[in-house]
Amino acid sequence: MLNKQIRSVLFAGVAAMAVTACGADDVASPGEGTIVLPAPTPTPTPTPTPTPTPPTGGPAADCPTGTANVGTITTGNGEEVRNCQISGVITSNLTVPNRDGTIYSFSGAVEVGVDGGTTGIMTIEPGVVIFGSSGGDFLLVNRGSQLFAEGTAAEPIIMTSRQNILGTTGVNSIGQWGGVVILGRAPISDCATGGASNPGGTRTDCEAIVEGPSNAVYGGTLPADSSGRMSYLQVRYPGFEVSPGNELNGITLAGVGSGTFFQNIQVHNSSDDGVEWFGGRVNGKNLVMTGIDDDSVDSDSGYQGNNQFVLAVQRAGGGDHVMEADSNGDEDAEPRQRHRLANVTFVSSGQDHVILLRGGGDYEFYNSVFNSPAACIDIDSATTIQAAGAAADENGPPVFESLFMSCATAFVDDGNITAAQIQTLFNAGSNNTESGTSTLANSAAAFAFINGATENAVTPFAVSGVDAFFEDVSYIGAVQDANDTRFQGWTCGLYADDCATAPTIG
Repeated sequence: MLNKQIRSVLFAGVAAMAVTACGADDVASPGEGTIVLPAPTPTPTPTPTPTPTPPTGGPAADCPTGTANVGTITTGNGEEVRNCQISGVITSNLTVPNRDGTIYSFSGAVEVGVDGGTTGIMTIEPGVVIFGSSGGDFLLVNRGSQLFAEGTAAEPIIMTSRQNILGTTGVNSIGQWGGVVILGRAPISDCATGGASNPGGTRTDCEAIVEGPSNAVYGGTLPADSSGRMSYLQVRYPGFEVSPGNELNGITLAGVGSGTFFQNIQVHNSSDDGVEWFGGRVNGKNLVMTGIDDDSVDSDSGYQGNNQFVLAVQRAGGGDHVMEADSNGDEDAEPRQRHRLANVTFVSSGQDHVILLRGGGDYEFYNSVFNSPAACIDIDSATTIQAAGAAADENGPPVFESLFMSCATAFVDDGNITAAQIQTLFNAGSNNTESGTSTLANSAAAFAFINGATENAVTPFAVSGVDAFFEDVSYIGAVQDANDTRFQGWTCGLYADDCATAPTIG
């Protein structure tokens, strides 16, 4: 979680990326064969058309336009592939194609567009694999530019570390490259100029410096801003501490607007947060966080959005809170945060509480499952639980509907908001279970996240009435049973211990 520093923002200069065009292979078409005419009596018989020779494998001969040929790399699977490097600032349209024998790598901070200057678009095709070699290698999409990273269930896009490509990662490998940062022009609550608040999200000068990259700016007055489309995307082994208290997350969404499509996303073994929202209005669905070393889900700076089907499972001995919300000291900042989640399954390793809610935001949990050998819910700050309307842009205390909990301690009493106060809020909802017996299971891998009998006995809340983004299903939690294929095929680590395995290229 970023300790916010209100700073003035000035961007100057425009960087440009030199684009090196690599030639394409010349592919010879197979011959059509010849027709042989023998003596007049037999029926003429044509010679069969030769069958094309199948690809022989091996590295591609060259690299696509906009990337640099930096030689080959042999993966942990024994594949030798061409390494095509992406670097600098993309100020046009760059397509990263899926080609046989080709892998891609980030070199340093790869930026799409220039804030306040030339825009860019980066399109990544299904099945593409891109790696970073260090914490200084990351992808940043500036305000006004866009990323289109749309894989498929059969061919997800994988962004990972060099170590993962070489097959040297393990269950506790984290923080091996930077991650993904998306910056948008939607409203935020913490401004770098003037006061610390943005009432109504209307201030034209409300901007902030994002966590991680140097002097990268986010925020604006466009709630429906689009930073592109991301779907069926895995981000493995990201996260990096740039300076004390200033880290790159797996995926950072800062001031990202509701016009952005963000679904079917996995972050695995990030050394910092899995996905962190800094303000903005983007919604998310089918989100998976596995093995995160800090908070799997983190929202801050006036984020207002909806998430449904969120699965977060911490690895043994790793992780902080499964979800952390806002920061103490932001209680009066506007727009006030409103984070609504449905069909969540949060499985904690017990290193800290399942959820920590604070900062005076508004939080709603529907049809969800919390599991931990430690505590479930901690709430801080009187403004976080005060009644609707007590402050501007306030919707009221946290909402819990059809929430099944199986934790050693249900509610945290830390001398701030008492356990009794949290319990009163919890009991105000319907179909809530304070201290249930977990039957979460999974026979195929280490992570237990699939509903069992006790979870499926809970009557779900009709979430379509909360917001049209939500869809009603007949169960709580993220995964109904062993026949539920929502996360199958495009994730790693859930149904097999395969995240550490080098991805297959091409």
